[in-house]
This record gives sequence, C-alpha cells and structure tokens, in this order.
Amino acid sequence: MKKYSSAPVGAVGVRRNLPANMMRSAGFTLIEMIAVLVLIGIVMGVVANRVGDSINRGKVNAGIAQMRSLATKVENYALDNGGPPSSLNDLVARPSSASNWNGPYATESALKDPFGHPFQYKAPGDDGRDFDIVFLGKDGQPGGDGLNKDVGNWQ
Repeated sequence: MKKYSSAPVGAVGVRRNLPANMMRSAGFTLIEMIAVLVLIGIVMGVVANRVGDSINRGKVNAGIAQMRSLATKVENYALDNGGPPSSLNDLVARPSSASNWNGPYATESALKDPFGHPFQYKAPGDDGRDFDIVFLGKDGQPGGDGLNKDVGNWQ
C-alpha cells in the first residue's frame, strides 16, 4: 500500500520525487538573464541608430528646402534693389547701398541650416549666375557624399 503525504501537492518545502534537471528549471540562471539583457541592448542600439539616421535625413531634406527658400528671398531682394545682396546679412538688416529695401527679407535663423551651420553665399556666382547659395550637408564642410553632400541653389 502507498503512503501519501499530508502536505498539498506543490507546497513549499515539500520535495517531490522529480528528476534533478526539473528541480533546477524553476528559474533563470544569471548567465541566461545577462544574455537576454545583452540581446535587448543590441536591438535597442540598432533601433536607435536607424531612428538617428532618419532624423538626420529629415534635417538634410529640410536644409535643402530652406536653402531654396533663401534663394527665393535673395531673388526678391534683387528685384527690389537691382541686384543680389553682397552678403546674406543684407536680407536681415538694411544695407546703406539698398535704396529700395523692403525687408527684412529673412530672419537671422533662416541664414543657418538645420544643423546650425551658415549657408555659403557668393555674389556673383559661378558660371554666370547672379548668386550661389550652398548647403554643405550634415558635416558643414565642403565636399562629401550621402548626408554630407553639398547642394547648391542651381541644382
């Protein structure tokens, strides 16, 4: 005849006749928890990198749009005053040489790209253009490709 324990099945402190490997599987080991945390960290790093790239691509596209808007403001200045300004600051404050100045044509913040770098301006421009405005990309340095590519108002 079998003897039965008076303790309920699964009660704390009652040892059942289970194989040794089932007794140890009640929780996670420290190594398993560290491995899971490392994997979560890797996934979070990849996601953060992708989000950062998307934000920078958005800033580059905004910088190109802002450069084109600034070119329109320079053209408005040229229509009022007979030629493009000698510097972009002439769009913000009236220069002494501009007799028909109807500005301000731009704000001080419009003279910098989304990365905080000033737009490059030259009047007269190259190849017979009245003026050139160049957005230098993310790095703010001449040259580069990808997010650091230079874009001019004539492109």
